[in-house]
Amino acid sequence: MDIQTRKIEFVQAFLKLQNEKVISLFENLLKFEIGYSLEPMSLEKFNKRMEKSLVDSKNDNVTEAKTLLKEIKGWN
Repeated sequence: MDIQTRKIEFVQAFLKLQNEKVISLFENLLKFEIGYSLEPMSLEKFNKRMEKSLVDSKNDNVTEAKTLLKEIKGWN
């Protein structure tokens, strides 16, 4: 199957989605793929990300991998 056919099938399946959480996950994935490159980030940006991650961790604003995997299995 060529990439154009795959994209069309994906869009058709996406349009049928009713789960807002799943749609948000796809939006975030797309933003991540488009908004970030494989270029090295600056040390300043890296440090800001690390600070945010540490704050999130201290505030228990994290999702454990096991929980995320269970959630993903529930997607239909």
